[in-house]
Amino acid sequence: MQPTPDRPGRPDRPARSASDEGPDRPVSPEAPDRSAEAAPSSSGGAPSAPYASSGQSPSGRSASGRPGPPPPSGGRSGDRPDGPVRSTGPVPPAGPAGGVPSGRASQPVRVSHDREIESLDEFDAVVAAHGSLAHHRVQAVDLTGRTEALLAADTTGAVFLGCPMDPQAAARVRAGGALVFPPVPGLPFDPYRGLLYSPGDLYASLDEGYEATPDARAYAWFQETRDDGDVFASMLRAVHDDSVSDALDELLVGRRVVGVMGGHAMARGTREYEGAARLGRTLARAGFTVATGGGPGAMEAANLGAYAAPYADGMLDEALLLLAKAPSFRPSVADWAAAAFEVRRRWPDGGASVGIPTWFYGHEPPNPFAAHIAKYFANAIREDGLLARSNAGVVFLPGAAGTVQEVFDSATPNYYGSRGEPRPMVLVDRAHWTEDLPAWPLLTALARGRSMETRIALVDRVEEAPEALKRLLG
Repeated sequence: MQPTPDRPGRPDRPARSASDEGPDRPVSPEAPDRSAEAAPSSSGGAPSAPYASSGQSPSGRSASGRPGPPPPSGGRSGDRPDGPVRSTGPVPPAGPAGGVPSGRASQPVRVSHDREIESLDEFDAVVAAHGSLAHHRVQAVDLTGRTEALLAADTTGAVFLGCPMDPQAAARVRAGGALVFPPVPGLPFDPYRGLLYSPGDLYASLDEGYEATPDARAYAWFQETRDDGDVFASMLRAVHDDSVSDALDELLVGRRVVGVMGGHAMARGTREYEGAARLGRTLARAGFTVATGGGPGAMEAANLGAYAAPYADGMLDEALLLLAKAPSFRPSVADWAAAAFEVRRRWPDGGASVGIPTWFYGHEPPNPFAAHIAKYFANAIREDGLLARSNAGVVFLPGAAGTVQEVFDSATPNYYGSRGEPRPMVLVDRAHWTEDLPAWPLLTALARGRSMETRIALVDRVEEAPEALKRLLG
């Protein structure tokens, strides 16, 4: 795990995910997104443990008539095809301590961090192929049923992050030169997770009320610990966020990503929401991976459009009518989310897209139409990472302070060239960006005479945005 929020995906490691539609191709029914069927995450611990949040208790509301996330099917968010993790070269010999070559001063062994194991299938494949776990990083894999393999394997320099295992096995791998970071009891999230979230992960137990879901419990924990000065809580948040960045980078290798930014207040059932959904569908059908801030409003609409991309046009019209029955996440997040899961249930083979929300704005729930959800605690990492990963440009729908900030967060690296060639920026709604919140005059003044001048565009209607983006990409 390497905590650099704007690092590109690692070229030596392929993106792997259950709803992986492949780079630069529109999602098709032949490659359906089934992440909504994944089993909810089980990272939460016992409520009596030190980090159990008071927000973990169910609300007590009845489940009658309210559809929740699809039932568990035995998988995890982002389960990948079976097979060993690739190694990029030989590992230098190490001494008994598992990180210091024999007879040398204390210098760490340099190994490929592509040696990550993030599922039980990967663990079994590596052990079967090599009989060794030396210098591997094992993230959040339940190894309680792999005691025999752990007792027999070489674990020199290995690191086990949040992996439940038999005490005998834990003692053996430590003695063999491994580091073991045990799971944290009572935590409503897994800081070591090797995979992105699915909607089913975050909305498990929705039928008991939103307060019972892992998403709400993690937000309650964050509210309780964010200002208490506890270095351990700070460390857990940082480790979690870097794990999420690592998983996101793996997913996006080789993809052309278009970010869609816009306000969270855009209500279902409005003309603006419909336009944002059609934008997401058009971009997905053109072969782009749609990425949003993962929340409600314009963000949800764009993810919905990408979800609808494999279906005939009439599917989106029907989905919009269903969603309009719960136009906002206020007053009931549960009803708002349940309407989205009803759409997913009726059309289960939707296209995949990315949502990148944050518990910093935890009152804005994640939308269930993003197949891959990279949810962060640190909003600064989330904001910069979303824009940095939008390598094929960003479309800015009308919004308020947050969207204005994103416009200039995107403009700054374009101005200085810190990410290479400027990336396209398309602002939608001339009146909004020249009169209501006149960001466009300032943006054009900044761009004048610089290479970014040919990479910005202002359009009147959302329907014009895809063509403007195509023109800017050349």
